[in-house]
Amino acid sequence: MNKLPEMLLGEDLKDALAVFPEYSEEIQGAPASTRLLRLSDIYGLYVPSTMATEIYSRIYLSTVLSFGKKGTIDAVKQYNENYRAVHNATSAHGIIGGSSSFTILGPSGIGKSSAVERAVSLIDRNEVMERESPYAKIIPCLMVQCPFDCSAKGLLLEILRKVDERLGSEYFKSVVKVRSTVDILIGTVSQIALNHIGLLIVDEIQNVVRSKNGGSLVGILTQLINSSGISICMVGIPESADFFESEMYLARRALGLRYDTMSYTDFQNFCEVLFRYQYVKNQTEQTEALTAWLYEHSAGIVSVAVGLFHDAQEMAILSGKESLGLETLEEAYRNRMGLLHKHISDSNALHGKVKALSRNNSRNTTHASAIHTAGQSDAQSASQSITALAEKGKKEGMDMVGLLKKYYTVEVVAV
Repeated sequence: MNKLPEMLLGEDLKDALAVFPEYSEEIQGAPASTRLLRLSDIYGLYVPSTMATEIYSRIYLSTVLSFGKKGTIDAVKQYNENYRAVHNATSAHGIIGGSSSFTILGPSGIGKSSAVERAVSLIDRNEVMERESPYAKIIPCLMVQCPFDCSAKGLLLEILRKVDERLGSEYFKSVVKVRSTVDILIGTVSQIALNHIGLLIVDEIQNVVRSKNGGSLVGILTQLINSSGISICMVGIPESADFFESEMYLARRALGLRYDTMSYTDFQNFCEVLFRYQYVKNQTEQTEALTAWLYEHSAGIVSVAVGLFHDAQEMAILSGKESLGLETLEEAYRNRMGLLHKHISDSNALHGKVKALSRNNSRNTTHASAIHTAGQSDAQSASQSITALAEKGKKEGMDMVGLLKKYYTVEVVAV
């Protein structure tokens, strides 16, 4: 049997997960039209975080667990049981036993689906593996989306359609032709999963919360686990947790990974790479103040930060300013991110995020959060921006917290 790729760890894993679009500083001298077209390359950037490495490990180990049940005596018994269930229109009894199911939950935009896709690309490599005895083609990881209406039949048909895409089979056509019922479809999909699928990944699982059919869909996934022996991963946003926690049998099936927005340390590492992709004529150096501002105004959500970084450069190129500074970023936030303002403010309030973060210095082992006072004028804000103060403090070797106190209300939190 073809083997899964060797499991990666540490820096080797991060290097394999990372995606760095092609970039050269020479692009800054290109015509505006060329730079605007190339600017969208930013969306292809992927810098692996702690979340990405954990997701890879969990998916890899779950796939291995599922593979271990293929071709066993219990698998053969389960195959025969599923066959009888399909032809007698009855429910199949679990013989092989479920491998595992787990969830990956986190806010929209933090990169869950991207992390899953990157992990699958390393494990699956878009290849179909072949087992010799008995002969079978096996898809290591199969990804599908939970139907918006939680239609059990819709999900089962989507699984068959995806299998056909990878194997070149005609399972989908055959069940549609005879108008199979849901009960027969469960048996058919269980049989196909038993023979041909390692790990099944169901994205957008939060749809079960919004539909009256949610409980039935999760029940079918549970039956699929028990009668096929495969592992199932469910990916969704935090509101899914309340649904799975409501019943013991659901909670057991939903243990797994849960994430919040990106930590500030991971966000700093991300920004170090992000700031290399500048398409404006005048390069702007990444500073602590710019990173802190971007963290606050994106609520630590990577997709928002990338969108803000992209739109700020686009506006700078179109307006002829050709510079990516705090003023340009603020303009992009006001004009392009209006629909997100409330959500970002709510997220910052919920998680206690700060409006500015400064590095610890040798004389002060505290984190400082600088917050604009309500009555501060726009003129003063412009003349004493955090960026300017940071540069001044760095040049003159001044205490950053003390300097900020002159122009902002500063709350110091000891750690």
